[in-house]
Amino acid sequence: MLFNQIIFGPVHSRRLGVSLGINLLPEDIKLCTYNCIYCECGWGETEEILSSKLLSADVIVPVLEEKFKILKANNVHLDSITYSGNGEPTVHPQFGEITEQLMRLRDAYFPQTIITCLSNSTQLHRADVLRALLAIDNPIMKLDTGIQTTFEQINKPFYKIQTADICKQLTEFQGNLTIQTLFLKGKLDDGTKIDNTTEAELSAWLDCLKIIKPHTAMLYPIDRETPARNLVKIEKNILEQIAKRVENLGIKALIY
Repeated sequence: MLFNQIIFGPVHSRRLGVSLGINLLPEDIKLCTYNCIYCECGWGETEEILSSKLLSADVIVPVLEEKFKILKANNVHLDSITYSGNGEPTVHPQFGEITEQLMRLRDAYFPQTIITCLSNSTQLHRADVLRALLAIDNPIMKLDTGIQTTFEQINKPFYKIQTADICKQLTEFQGNLTIQTLFLKGKLDDGTKIDNTTEAELSAWLDCLKIIKPHTAMLYPIDRETPARNLVKIEKNILEQIAKRVENLGIKALIY
């Protein structure tokens, strides 16, 4: 499922209310640092291969402003302006500059609306990305596991990334962030069993939450068709049990 435009919506999001989506990525293919086995956008390509297909800030920002003008003139209510789209939004080399302009436009047209970014947490080593994510209202950062082997099986990063490094970088938010985690089980194409709800997995993941100290954790199961076959949707009662353990850490838990 790919978005074929820079702006999509507004849509009614189960997590964010009335959300206006922003896609900084190519319209015809997924561009991401991960190749997650559950991604609704399907299998992707590396950022190096496709970065030449990205639109510049000079193209994107005027499109945003024109859309804001139209929505404002029609008295459309927005709960969130949300970076989402066809992969990882922060791989855009001008993410910081675009975010600065987005905040300016938000303040001018929809001052009561929050800015959200759904990110996989892999670009926090870039100063511009970290600065932008610290400045917006609602950074929602992915962390599906605290175990390196499982991380490589589920998220399939295109280059070497350590979960320990991601956890350390997420402490830069000083708790002003949401962690989003997709729980699943099943088999990989080679027959390997995968399950990030086992006790070992949950203990490692909860240890990461203790380090990061997010104000909220979003827990959710597979909801749409996945590129990898043989994956199983986690039952609601299992998510509820995980949520209780999160709340025991003093962290708000939301189930979707």
